[in-house]
Amino acid sequence: MSSLRIRVYGDPVLRRVSEEVTDLDGKIAMLCEQMIAAMYEAPGIGLAAPQVGVSQRFFVYDFGEGPGVLVNPDIVESDGEWSYNEGCLSVPELAWEIVRPRRIYLKAHDLEGNEVTIEAEDLQARLFQHEMDHLNGKMLLDYLTDEQRREAKGILRQRAMRGSSASSKPPIAVSQKLTFP
Repeated sequence: MSSLRIRVYGDPVLRRVSEEVTDLDGKIAMLCEQMIAAMYEAPGIGLAAPQVGVSQRFFVYDFGEGPGVLVNPDIVESDGEWSYNEGCLSVPELAWEIVRPRRIYLKAHDLEGNEVTIEAEDLQARLFQHEMDHLNGKMLLDYLTDEQRREAKGILRQRAMRGSSASSKPPIAVSQKLTFP
C-alpha cells in the first residue's frame, strides 16, 4: 500500500508550474517507486509529481509495458487531432471528451540522466500530454466549456462538503446536461 496521497482538484500544488529537476538522486528514485505504487493502487496509468505534492517536472507511467519515469519532458512536435473520453486521478470519477493531438514527439531524461526520445500516438500520446499538463499547472477542467466547468466544480464542491474522495469506481462521462440529486 502506498503512503502517498494523490492531491485532488482544489489543492494549490496542482496549479503551480513545476520546477526543472536539476539533481537526479536517490530521493527522486525512491519517490518514483512510491508514485508507481500509488498509481497502480488508484488505479491509473500515469501520475505526475504535483499530484503527490511535489512541484518538480517528472512523472511515472505504465502503458502496459511496465513502469517508466520521464524527467523534464518536453513535447517537440505534435500532429493530428483525437477526441477521447479522458479522466484524471486528481478529479476522481469524472471524465470528459477532450481533444488533443493524436501524435507527439517527446524528449526527456530517465532516472539515470540519459536522454530519451519517444514517438507516441493515440492513448500513449494522450497519457504523456495529460501528465505534462500537470507539470504546467493545467488540469482537465481547463479544456471544458464554461457550462461543463461550472457543473464539474459543483460536483467537486458537493464531494468536498461530504468529505468523499477518490474511489476505485471508473470515471463517469459528464455531459452538459448531467444532473445529480
